[in-house]
Amino acid sequence: MPDTIGFIGLGIMGKPMAHNLLNAGFPLVVLNRHQAVTDEFVAAGSTSGARPRDIAAACDVLITMLPGSPQVEEVLLGPAGVIEGAHAGLIVVDMSTISPAVTKTLASRLAERGIAMLDAPVSGGDRGAIAGTLSIMVGGDQETFKRCLPIFQALGKTIVHIGESGAGQVVKACNQIVVALVIEAVSEALVLGSKAGVDPAKILQVLSGGLAANRVLQLRGASMLTHDFTPGGRIRFHHKDLGIALEAGRTYGVSLPVTALVDQMFASLEIKGRGDLDHSALLTYLEDLADHHGG
Repeated sequence: MPDTIGFIGLGIMGKPMAHNLLNAGFPLVVLNRHQAVTDEFVAAGSTSGARPRDIAAACDVLITMLPGSPQVEEVLLGPAGVIEGAHAGLIVVDMSTISPAVTKTLASRLAERGIAMLDAPVSGGDRGAIAGTLSIMVGGDQETFKRCLPIFQALGKTIVHIGESGAGQVVKACNQIVVALVIEAVSEALVLGSKAGVDPAKILQVLSGGLAANRVLQLRGASMLTHDFTPGGRIRFHHKDLGIALEAGRTYGVSLPVTALVDQMFASLEIKGRGDLDHSALLTYLEDLADHHGG
């Protein structure tokens, strides 16, 4: 009999991930702040709970997929939280992107109650979540990782045990640096070429065939051309992620100069009310600087 999975947080990423677990045959118990989404899962064969403690009491492995550190802390340790309903042997798998330091603190608090915790943030965006092809980077106990491997295999294709608690979140911070800086570089190239009178589609065609080829071009190039910024990964969340990376840089004594610059670009876009657009809308920041919005 497969483990019963509790899933808290059925947003852009969590919803398709939970569907993939259900389709893989895992019994599912869900909790989400939007009742309509919960109802959708119940109709598909899941059960639901009213509070995190209810989910913890009803499952073997509990997954959280939430916006950030404060929400994960609240769900795990807050009033009516997971820790109140947890039984010895429960495994908590936090697949959100949060601070490595917060992760270590949460893991320590849960361990006092006999609860194992893995940090298992993901990369691949909404498309990877839907397709079940996410990259999953895991920190925590090796044996707990092995126990949860069938669950991860229902969600992703690249599954790597990184090391001790918090290590998964460190690698996710590294991932988010690269993604943000690549989006910024692609945006600079598109704006320069477009303002110089070159067809942006031709720019993408050439870049995609040489050393400049990258996954941002592959997954977001076409939508950047049409300025379709329907969110797969929101600007405000990526801004939060770069804050985590910069905090880690301070902690470990690492200078991240270009990360800091792109962090401030995201901050500007949030101020302009664009925080809920896809992070590829960083393009619009460069267009504003160039006073060119020709696409």
